[in-house]
Amino acid sequence: MTRTRTRLLASLGALTLTAALAACSTGTADAGDDAATAPAVAEADALDITDPWVKAADEGMTAAFGTLTNDSDADVRIVSATSEVTSSMELHEMATGDDGAMVMRQKEGGFVVAAGASHELSPGGDHLMFMDLTTPVQPGDEVTVTLTAEDGSTFEFTAPGRSYSGANEEYDGGEHGEGDMEMDMETEHADS
Repeated sequence: MTRTRTRLLASLGALTLTAALAACSTGTADAGDDAATAPAVAEADALDITDPWVKAADEGMTAAFGTLTNDSDADVRIVSATSEVTSSMELHEMATGDDGAMVMRQKEGGFVVAAGASHELSPGGDHLMFMDLTTPVQPGDEVTVTLTAEDGSTFEFTAPGRSYSGANEEYDGGEHGEGDMEMDMETEHADS
């Protein structure tokens, strides 16, 4: 009976050890599966902005400027922008129109902030256009802007309102999003 009991205990010990090892190996496989299915780093996490600002305006259109930087080793494409002070925003560029004059228009495909580089948003260049202010932007006001990258990730920043006499936008026709706009190309410095 003692031998039977010893064999039984040895068999139970072996089964317990086998079950424990199987559980450990299953846990290791699951951990590997989790790592393989973990989401990639969000594009917008690589973004930062220096010297952001918004041209002060009581109504109509205005724009946000600054220098976006990308500290990753992959390009980041910005495809849209939103803000609580406007019903609509567009990513804009300055380009030569059909008549040879410089016009402002929506940037097809958005802005690309190259890997390890920066992308300037400036009067007379690429900028974030507030199409129809719902709230005035006064000098010193803090305006929150959210950029959306191609992968759907977002980058939020706050920019102060500043007085600025340049960047006077006018539509060349149509509703916002249609046609081109002319822009006063003055590049005076903004006052804080």
